[in-house]
Amino acid sequence: MTTLLSNACGELDAVVEFDPVIIGKMSQSGPRYTSYPTADRFTADFGYGNFLEAVAALRMRGGRRPLSLYVHVPFCDTLCYYCACNKIITKDRSKAATYLSYLKQEIAMQSKLFAGMNQIEQLHFGGGTPTYLSEKQMDELMAHLRQHFEFAPDADGEYSIEIDPRTVSRERVFSLRAQGFNRISLGVQDFDADVQKAVNRIQPEAETVAVMQAARDAGFRSISIDLIYGLPKQSMETMTETLRKVINASPDRIALYHYAHMPHLFKPQRRILDADMPDSSTKLAMLGLCIARLTAAGYVYIGMDHFAKPTDDLAVAQRQGRLHRNFQGYSTRAEADLIACGVSAISSVGAVYSQNEKTLDAYYEKLDEGVLPIARGIKLETDDMLRRIIIQMLMCNFELSIATIEQAHPVIFRSYFAAELEKLRDLARDGLLLIEEDWLTVTPKGRLLIRNICMVFDRHLAEARARAALASPDQPQPLRYSKTV
Repeated sequence: MTTLLSNACGELDAVVEFDPVIIGKMSQSGPRYTSYPTADRFTADFGYGNFLEAVAALRMRGGRRPLSLYVHVPFCDTLCYYCACNKIITKDRSKAATYLSYLKQEIAMQSKLFAGMNQIEQLHFGGGTPTYLSEKQMDELMAHLRQHFEFAPDADGEYSIEIDPRTVSRERVFSLRAQGFNRISLGVQDFDADVQKAVNRIQPEAETVAVMQAARDAGFRSISIDLIYGLPKQSMETMTETLRKVINASPDRIALYHYAHMPHLFKPQRRILDADMPDSSTKLAMLGLCIARLTAAGYVYIGMDHFAKPTDDLAVAQRQGRLHRNFQGYSTRAEADLIACGVSAISSVGAVYSQNEKTLDAYYEKLDEGVLPIARGIKLETDDMLRRIIIQMLMCNFELSIATIEQAHPVIFRSYFAAELEKLRDLARDGLLLIEEDWLTVTPKGRLLIRNICMVFDRHLAEARARAALASPDQPQPLRYSKTV
């Protein structure tokens, strides 16, 4: 059965068609494309010197482009069993004090590199739980950032922070707004008590709603919540009730993630009982339910895992062709280079990606040596840059102008991507996209499978799978990615 869902808020508004048959056929493990090449292609051959070269190249091009800044705070009070983030579970607050001293050192080093071209228009604090830091610690960190970077005015900049509603008071929410944050993201995942118990995250609805109301009263411009479908103990009934509560709470943005159960990679997930997991058909039905309820409530389907109210900047950016995708998901700042500070954080500057050390000891050791704590990365080749643009356009706009690509790059699209076009024709026969003379257009049916479409252009993924098949032709490869739907 096929369900057609749409939003009535403008001619460019997203339309998505939920077809469980085609989704069941096409769903496979694949990248989320928060970068291209994806982070699993980064190598240790890339180091501090490569990053310095990228910044120098940026400076040589001249001009002042706005920057995006990401700050990673890895600490959490308690362990959520589903979590696959880079985090440190501890109640020893002295660890945060030590971490802050090193983080400030890294921030100062980055600011010197970007001197004269360091206006920040977008800031995101992620984790872990950024509000693990005390109010005083956050005050000092924000003051340090302002000392070393120039920030756009509040009305022009997008300054967001992820919070755990269980750990903040109404007063703390007002304090965060006074410290300069104007967007706030709350982890919710599910409102059902049994589901919360199964994932070790007890979070009453009233507590979450109170924090959201405090954010509105404090003047936050946008409130976002995260939901996950496919968690243990979830059912169509529990998901229906959670969606009712979410819609009543009326957040500006909603991120809806598919739970990737990979206990072989993430130890905390081993505490989740297999018997409690919903089966594949139930998870697929949950996705259809979520899309139907959220779009009926007036939310715009942005793409993949994001929904937003028509008036939210994310929906506006998509309608205006300014939408971008980076390591925080969909973003409104397509032209900004991304500086990332903190353990495991990933920067995107010019034609390079660089990732910081993943452990505190290694992170501290590099900074003690007076160098940025870069562990690995990748310098993009011309082919990578071309494919990155194509994947970005498809992910954000659901269409690709072949003529625009040919004008900007010295390629004849149909020749250069002959093999990819052949694979796309198979997807077109399934109704996922239209292949025209000058355009590739993702259909409403294909929007939920946009990762599958983008995977066709992923040269690194194709080469890795070919190598794996040659090495072990009869052995199934272990899952390294979540399911595409």
